[in-house]
Amino acid sequence: MMITVTYRIETTGSVEAMAAKIASDQSTGTFVPVPGETEELNARVAARVIAIRHLPDAEYPTWPEVAPGSGPIHRADADIAFPMDAIGTDLSALMTIAIGGVFSIKGMSGIRIVDMKLPEAFATAHPGPQFGLPGSRRLTGVEGRPIIGTIVKPALGLRPHETAELVGELIESGVDFIKDDEKLMSPAYSPLKERVAAIMPKILDHEQKTGKKVMYAFGISHADPDEMMRNHDLVLKAGGNCAVVNINSIGFGGMSFLRKRSGLVLHAHRNGWDILTRDPGAGLDFKVYQQFWRLLGVDQFQINGIRIKYWEPDDSFVESFKAVSTPLFSKADCPLPVAGSGQWGGQAPDTYQRTGRTTDLLYLCGGGIVSHPGGPAAGVRAVQQAWQAAVADIPLDEYAKDHPELAASIAKFGDGKAA
Repeated sequence: MMITVTYRIETTGSVEAMAAKIASDQSTGTFVPVPGETEELNARVAARVIAIRHLPDAEYPTWPEVAPGSGPIHRADADIAFPMDAIGTDLSALMTIAIGGVFSIKGMSGIRIVDMKLPEAFATAHPGPQFGLPGSRRLTGVEGRPIIGTIVKPALGLRPHETAELVGELIESGVDFIKDDEKLMSPAYSPLKERVAAIMPKILDHEQKTGKKVMYAFGISHADPDEMMRNHDLVLKAGGNCAVVNINSIGFGGMSFLRKRSGLVLHAHRNGWDILTRDPGAGLDFKVYQQFWRLLGVDQFQINGIRIKYWEPDDSFVESFKAVSTPLFSKADCPLPVAGSGQWGGQAPDTYQRTGRTTDLLYLCGGGIVSHPGGPAAGVRAVQQAWQAAVADIPLDEYAKDHPELAASIAKFGDGKAA
């Protein structure tokens, strides 16, 4: 019953001594002896170093606290085990004790949390996803291929009726999923209540006519959990089935409060994660970060994609995809991976190959669908055709010879700039 956390330590001193200091400072260590401190107490709740794996020295320190000429910068991965008696299954305690405090310890020029292994007790202490991959497939009616989605961008400044007009066109295009951009919650020009009232009748009318209910994820995030629940209830009462949640903005408490009361698929947007991870020598890996939110109950997890418009390299996306697709305790705790950011059909073959030849994902395209020369319907068909080619191992250029929508998509987005 131990929680094991792996720290990538960077220091000009002894890595072994620094690992021991982390274990002490983050469990039973004190600056001076205190009454009641005993060997028995330390044996029961003290963290301990269980392995150290040395890495090549760093050329430059991550943090500027090390003076030039201070000597070699040593690096190593240290596994430190925390007894359950010291932390329990509370995720805020886990974050505070095993992660948050280590960044204030003196003597390091960098530290990064690169792995975390939790005991089975965490599986029963937290709800996990309510819908996940199987629920997302059931509600969208999509099997055997990726769920194809697109985004309504708030930068357009669309008012509710204007948004609904665009959504109506997208619904008719054959798309499976539409979401509010993470920045679109309830601005003055598009209050959530009015947006829901304008959009949901189109979705329900389309379902009545065709039997297909397009999943629309409305932005419901709010710092006040009660207000967020009112947003949730508004969507649910109108017949909606999905919500975008800005997980870093609402925090662990907000997410826990929402999940326990939710009837919606919870689509997690991780904006702000970059602050925690962009420096490779500090912060924490997505492999660690995502475990908290999965336990708390996100159903879909947005993780960027291949050849995106942001800083994250392809290898990072692949590792993120693997992380959310790997059970913590069982397949039921796996959310649906969401590939997005500058995506169009052109990334489908690489996405398919680099994620283990799976179609179990939500493939999210903004401009790659909406800005297709033939309109959104042609954009959706182009992405579907790209995935057909990818799964069949047919080069896109060859497949495009008989698929004009894909050909037009390649002509417009092939240079990687327009999507």
